[in-house]
Amino acid sequence: MLRNKTRKLAIAKKVRFADSFFLKFKGLMFEKKERFDYALVFPFGEETRLGASIHMLFVFFPMAAVYLDSGKKVVDIAILKPFILNYTPKKPAKYLIELPEEKAKLVSVGDRLEF
Repeated sequence: MLRNKTRKLAIAKKVRFADSFFLKFKGLMFEKKERFDYALVFPFGEETRLGASIHMLFVFFPMAAVYLDSGKKVVDIAILKPFILNYTPKKPAKYLIELPEEKAKLVSVGDRLEF
């Protein structure tokens, strides 16, 4: 489960981890919007901006990208549209969480999340 500790809210009941090279490479590419009812967590080896950059190629629906630092504090939130070539977070991030677009309203910069 993904929770917003700061607001004491449940964000997503299901959490999946993109913790292998293949899962990080694939992300949400070719996923169907109807099946995207989970939080997809990408752990990075270190806090980084460039290493946390993503694209939306072959992602056919908008989604929320929530970036967290090593303390799991939200440092950036973006709503990304399909086929965007690149998004780099505003601050270094240790984690990226991809969420259905409508879940972004449950998170603000500065909130602490837990999964």
